[in-house]
Amino acid sequence: MTRNRYYTGPVTDHFNGSRFFNPDQVSTDRSLRDIWQWRRTSQPAQWPTSVAINSVVPEKNVAGLRVTMVGHATVLIQLAGVNVLTDPVWSERASPVAWAGPRRVTAPGVDFEHLPPIDVILISHNHYDHLDRTTLQRLHASHDPLIIVPLGNDHIIRKILPHARIITGDWHDQVEVNTTLKVTLTPAYHWSARGIFDRRMALWAGFWLDTPEQKLWFAGDTAYGDGAIFRDLHTRYGAPDVALIPIGAYEPRWFMSGQHVNPHEAVRIYKDIHATQALGVHWGTFQLTDEAIQAPKEALMAALLAEKCSLDQFKAAEPGGVYPFA
Repeated sequence: MTRNRYYTGPVTDHFNGSRFFNPDQVSTDRSLRDIWQWRRTSQPAQWPTSVAINSVVPEKNVAGLRVTMVGHATVLIQLAGVNVLTDPVWSERASPVAWAGPRRVTAPGVDFEHLPPIDVILISHNHYDHLDRTTLQRLHASHDPLIIVPLGNDHIIRKILPHARIITGDWHDQVEVNTTLKVTLTPAYHWSARGIFDRRMALWAGFWLDTPEQKLWFAGDTAYGDGAIFRDLHTRYGAPDVALIPIGAYEPRWFMSGQHVNPHEAVRIYKDIHATQALGVHWGTFQLTDEAIQAPKEALMAALLAEKCSLDQFKAAEPGGVYPFA
């Protein structure tokens, strides 16, 4: 059995002693041949070289619930007086190197220097568009936040931040941030890797944020699969007031369907968990797949109309967009 470089622990229903997996779902693994076929046959849409936005300066403290879209999967969540960042990336590329890889097309909706004091960082998995070492180093130096990650991801971060405050958890483990905020790691249908030989050696997850007043769920990266985990989330935890659901990086479907939802499936998740409101994330910042830059937003509107859902209840979050929730 291959030695896991990130995590050692007991066998579970989603860890075989060496690698994590999505129980009872199709494999997310793609071979080099699959990747070659995608690159050989794909016809990626032409994205603009840059998109102008109006960046915002968030308030330092919010009593209720406010979500500010930074870009891609980076979201500032302000609730119950706590400032939380998801999957923070302020770098120009989502890549292990600064000179190659997907380049940022849309600037961050919040300038790094204008961030409020960051209390908590949630990292869903270790792909480079979600776990960015340079950004984590900057955040640690400026804010020294608590970092909550799924199993194995702490090993990656400790290599660059040996003194960071990190808590790791398995699916359904709960972290009590303070007397008003609890964070629970939730399952997702996805995978992980930082290189060629570490596939699925660290876990992936979403996060359920629970306060006495409101509940918010950040789905992380996920496919839809058979939808069982989303229906189970509703059974276990109830309906979130706000759900942050990915809507981008989904074409071509033969390659991406096992790891990323498309907007139609995002609406199915929204309905499965009975969210009061939702925001679409993970789109319009880095060109990772073949669809056009505005395609996720347009397809989301079409899917909502087809499912007879209100367009006001599930919006595609725009960088720099501020979304208060009563």
